[in-house]
Amino acid sequence: MLPTREKAEELLAEAEKCNPGAWGNHSRVAAHCAEKIAQECSDLDPDKAYILGLLHDIGRKFGVRHLGHVSDGYSYMMSLGYDEAAKICLTHSFNVPTTDVYIGKFDTSEEELKLIQDALKTVVLDEYDKLIQLCDSIAGSEGVLDIEERMEDVKRRYGSYPREKWDGNLEMKRHFEEKTGKNIYTVVEKDTFRL
Repeated sequence: MLPTREKAEELLAEAEKCNPGAWGNHSRVAAHCAEKIAQECSDLDPDKAYILGLLHDIGRKFGVRHLGHVSDGYSYMMSLGYDEAAKICLTHSFNVPTTDVYIGKFDTSEEELKLIQDALKTVVLDEYDKLIQLCDSIAGSEGVLDIEERMEDVKRRYGSYPREKWDGNLEMKRHFEEKTGKNIYTVVEKDTFRL
């Protein structure tokens, strides 16, 4: 189940009041990208893609956390009955479904880490999971970024970027370019879209 587009926008605005930061606009850019790509794919719903893009980082509502925002978002969306959004909160950080390649601090309790690891063992990534992973990888807080530049930035900030995750992001980009028959940056209006 998913909230409406309007409800998702309300949830994000409310979350930003709890923890202001660039993550809110990053989520809006991801939502824009997801909607634009979904419009080019006959098997994807643009509204659903937009909502999932908007809510993928909603766990940031609860403060500045790294891996913790994954479990926070998952638990929060599940508490509201939005299981599809909860799944995206979980999967958006894992194009390789294991915490072994997570970039960032492991700032979870043992219980939260177990929740993430157990869910990743059973989750089957679908086109929406892949779409939001791609959009997360190209969404800045002001507009669309080059995927390799964004990964280089993350590598500089955190000291590393696992090759398996890097290659997975590039593969998702290729996947959606094949699916749409277009350059992804053209589809998401990289050169013109700004918040």
